[in-house]
Amino acid sequence: MSFEEEWASVRSASTADVSTRLNQVAPEPGAGGADLGVDQDRLGAIGSAAYALHGRLAKDGNHARTSTTEAATRLKGHDFLTGSAMAAVQETWDSQLKTLLDACANISNHLDYSAASHAKEEQDIAAALSASRIDQYFK
Repeated sequence: MSFEEEWASVRSASTADVSTRLNQVAPEPGAGGADLGVDQDRLGAIGSAAYALHGRLAKDGNHARTSTTEAATRLKGHDFLTGSAMAAVQETWDSQLKTLLDACANISNHLDYSAASHAKEEQDIAAALSASRIDQYFK
């Protein structure tokens, strides 16, 4: 067998079983492709949980603020180092709580937007397909 014949044989064998995967595990035999659908119920449930968590954190995350601030002020007034440390802890807690509240609000708002946006896109696609001539080939 010549080099050209062997090279042609290797090339044809290497391209015989070529498939493309895009950022996913190879599908199981007989399985369909990637599911790009959006489950509105799941988005809604996660958004609702984030909204509920935001409400609970806003209420429960501040229940010790007044007493902690008062204790820190009194301890500092009597020259206890614990007062300054307690004030620093309260400031850190407030900062972290605000960050977490912002994150929960952000998640809730983005999921609400995503659900509405995907629903509108689905409607637009359905309208475009039904209005186009390609729709007749799907039946």
